[in-house]
Amino acid sequence: MNDLKLIESNTQTTAVKITEKAILDKTHYGLNIYSHILRKYYNGSTVLHLSGTECKPTRNPFSNGDKTLNIFLSDWVFVFEDLHNPDFNGNPFDFAERHYKKSGSELLHIINDELHLNTDKESFIKKTRPKFINPIIDKEIKLDDIPKFSLFNRPISNTIPAKEINLLDVYKMIGHVNNQDITDQLRAINDPKKARAFKARNFDYVTFSGTFTKRADKELINHSGLLTIDFDHIPNLNKLKKDLLKDEYFETELMFVSPSGDGLKWIIPIDLSDDNHLTNFNGISGYIKQTYNLEIDKSGKDISRACFLCYDKDVYINPKYLI
Repeated sequence: MNDLKLIESNTQTTAVKITEKAILDKTHYGLNIYSHILRKYYNGSTVLHLSGTECKPTRNPFSNGDKTLNIFLSDWVFVFEDLHNPDFNGNPFDFAERHYKKSGSELLHIINDELHLNTDKESFIKKTRPKFINPIIDKEIKLDDIPKFSLFNRPISNTIPAKEINLLDVYKMIGHVNNQDITDQLRAINDPKKARAFKARNFDYVTFSGTFTKRADKELINHSGLLTIDFDHIPNLNKLKKDLLKDEYFETELMFVSPSGDGLKWIIPIDLSDDNHLTNFNGISGYIKQTYNLEIDKSGKDISRACFLCYDKDVYINPKYLI
């Protein structure tokens, strides 16, 4: 039972396995593992600087401290390589193995314990609401700093918000299996008209661009600083995901496959200090057409645009919002 721990609840004792996936889910796709280890060598300095989906080259403690360590996102895991040594590469667990000189379940337990991940306890222990720390820049991200917007209960005809939520809340909702059955049912409907009606009746939705007293542009309370870009009928979703995550001008805040299964929702920040929502949308729409040769859903021009919440096990959120 090397990779199992016994966890006691009020009524039962259950063996819980620590897995690589569970650790990756709690460490910014493995990014926190690098940060934690690098601080052991270079404490007091900013060890990583994340830009989009890759870090600027940083010091490699296993190569004389040369600034040749390259860390970047690949298939939803941050992997590493040395710019001067092609044989030095791997995933976060390979990197941790070099430092701890341990492997397998013993290594997973060390990572779980040192980073206080509690992957072996989450099912039974009610967690208090945490502070959010960005391990890349060593600055606290407070709950109030996470963009907020309105959540509306289904059906779409309901225009009164249920409550205010934030990006992290939505990330957890989309990734939770609670929405899987209804999403699968929608995608099994071949008639577009029936599919639209089914979606309108059965899916909760949010207004990513702000909080509202009622779903209407004139009822805006506060703009969130977010814009929803909606791509429909995309033949290669994985390629578009990777391209958008690498975009040099826009930082992805949230991204997930649309309820239909053949589209993509791309949530990005916009600067409202100089231009308003509509001007931002029009400019970004033109940029996407020129850069990716894609047309986007024009409904994004509306501040009160509704976005249905479905299930996507691979939903992406900007790592800065995770712990």
